[in-house]
Parts: sequence; C-alpha cells; structure tokens
Amino acid sequence: MFIVGIDVAKRNHEVTVITSEGQVVCKAFRISNTCTGYNRMMERLGKLTNLKGEFIFAMESTAHCWLALYTRLKKEGYQVVVLNPIQTHAMREMFLRKSKTDAKDSLVIAEVIRFGRYAASDIPQEKLLALKELCRNRSYLMDLASDLKRKTVALLDRVFPEYETQFDSVFCKSSLAVLTKYPTPQKLANAHLSKLTEILWTSSNGHFGEWKAQEMKALARNSFGVADCEGAYSTLILLMLEHIHTLQEKCGALEAQIRVLLQQFDTTLTTIPGIGPILAAIILSEIGDISRFSSADKLAAYIGVDPSVNQSGEFVGTHVHMSKRGSPYLRRAVWMASVGAVQRDPMFKAYFEKKAAEGLRYMNIIGHVTKKMTAVIYAIMRDNKTYTPIMPSAA
Repeated sequence: MFIVGIDVAKRNHEVTVITSEGQVVCKAFRISNTCTGYNRMMERLGKLTNLKGEFIFAMESTAHCWLALYTRLKKEGYQVVVLNPIQTHAMREMFLRKSKTDAKDSLVIAEVIRFGRYAASDIPQEKLLALKELCRNRSYLMDLASDLKRKTVALLDRVFPEYETQFDSVFCKSSLAVLTKYPTPQKLANAHLSKLTEILWTSSNGHFGEWKAQEMKALARNSFGVADCEGAYSTLILLMLEHIHTLQEKCGALEAQIRVLLQQFDTTLTTIPGIGPILAAIILSEIGDISRFSSADKLAAYIGVDPSVNQSGEFVGTHVHMSKRGSPYLRRAVWMASVGAVQRDPMFKAYFEKKAAEGLRYMNIIGHVTKKMTAVIYAIMRDNKTYTPIMPSAA
C-alpha cells in the first residue's frame, strides 16, 4: 500500500509517497495545479504500481485549493482522504521536535494516514464546499442590502425625517410601495388621494385605507426635511431601492438552491428550535465533519463563543468576553439560532430567564445561550439524532 501525501497550494502542490511501513519511496516533488502537473504525478506513481487500489491520497482542506485535485482523483476511482489542518497539527509538531529543520508538510500528511490519526469523513466534500460557497455569498449579498438600507434611511432622514414614524419598518411591503412611487415629501404631498389610497390598500392587504393616505399627505406637507434640489434625493432613494430589491431577489434564488442542496445531506439540525434550512446549511457547511472535534468545548473554541482570558502576571480580568476567533459566518448563525430558540423552546427559555434573574444584561445572556446552543448542535451532529425538547423542570 502506498500513501500519497499532498500539500496543496494555489499554483503548485508538493507530493511525497511512503509505504504503509513508513518508507519514503518518492521524496517530495512539486507539481503544478494543472492537467500537466496531474499527469506528471500519475506518471511517477505508475512506476510504483498500476493498481489504483494500492494508493491512498491524502490532502488538507486548505481553502478551495484542494478541490480540483480531489475531484479529479475521485473521478478516476482513487481513494482520497481530506484532512482538516487540526488533524495534522499534532503530527507536524512531532516532526518539528524531531528535526532541526522544517518537516515537509506532504510527508506529515502521509504519516497522519499511516498512523491512522484521522477521522474519515463520509460527507461529500465537493458538495459541502458548494454549500459553503452558496451560504457565504448569500450572506455577502444580504450585507450589501443591509448597507444600502442604512444609506436609504440616511437619505430619508435628510429629506423626510418624519417618514419612519409611519410604518413598523421603512422596508416593509407597504412602505416600499409608497416610496417607489413617492420618494420625497414633495411628491407625496402632491399625490392624488385616490391613487395613494389604492397603493396603501393593495400593498397592506386592506390594513391601510384612505385615513392613512390623508395622514401621510398631511405629514408630507409639513415635513421639516430639506428640499429635493434638482431631484437628487428622489434619484438616489429610487436607485437604492432598486438595488435592494435586486439583491433580495438574488438572495431568494440562492436560498432556494441552498434548500435543495441541503436535502442531500443527512442532517437533523433543523429539528433544533431556531434553526431553519438556511441556518442549518450555514452551520453544517462551516463545521463540516463533526468528528474533527472531540468535545463541545472544542467546537465552541472553533466557533469563537468560548470565553477569552484577560490575564497578565498576577492580574486576571473579571469581565469575560467571547474570543470571536472562529468563522464569523458560523458564529452569526449560532447566535441567530440562539435568539430564536429562546422564543421557541422551553429549555432555552428557562435558561434565559435563569440568567436574567442573576442580573445579566440581554447580550450577555444570549452569549451564555449561544454556548448552550453549541453543546446542543455538537450532540445532534455527533449522534445524528433529532432534537428532543426538555421541559424546564427537567432542565
């Protein structure tokens, strides 16, 4: 049996081949991340044996650099193991202690396989990466939309500061319908009452009628906002609204694709209160193989919801904060799941009320709930079981 350790990078990969007894049969050599490089590697391996079953390829999941090589090897029927850098860390440290020079990463990766110090994953890596890409780019588009919303509100504060009092949200359906037609108080004040009433009635499903139209027109006539000089504000507001609408449509399309892809994974994360398909997809794609973590505390450290230590000499800080060292996408998803769970699940609600009774502020309480949510996520993913609510008395 030959173990092929590959240290992947963007342009070039380093390859070392050892036997199952640890003998190096191919010293480290470099190949380009191209078809030519792949063929060169296969040509050298073919001198050892032509039997595909005699090779185990191993590489680290470094960003996206491993994906093309992994996909090609799997397509051609080879056994491939993808390692998380966490799994190679201990072996790498051992090699560095044994030698005064840096150990070749490709050899370290091969040795990890030889000693069996890894957890094989049944999760389809290419699909997991695809899910992560969809989720992260959805978050990016949502952040862009949020930034545009803040800019829109800032524009409205200048030209029509009273407008935000008219709806629960400036960006609710009724408000957007009005703003798209009448983006400034001058346009709203000059609107036909019947037309404005129709827009409000239709967009609110009959909740707002002529009384609301009259109220808004009166407010617009007496607005304290600045004049819409040369139509600058109406142009900018309509531009922002158009971009927000486009981004929301694109996010909706990504969400539909995320839901379809999530169904291909055997996950029970959606049984946890507060975790729907989108949050489940983010959590699953960011965590990947749960066997990488030996405990819920290790997962908490990876997410960045573990407490940071503020200590110097004999001084020890009394205020504890999240370390925030891990993936911000994962941390945000678990945080949002925790907020939802407090409203939906008796155990999380009881835990929230317990911390509130201790005098903690809201954000601190949710921080504690997030740590508890992490433990639940760890158990659900580790055992691949559905979440069973625990009543407050049992909790």
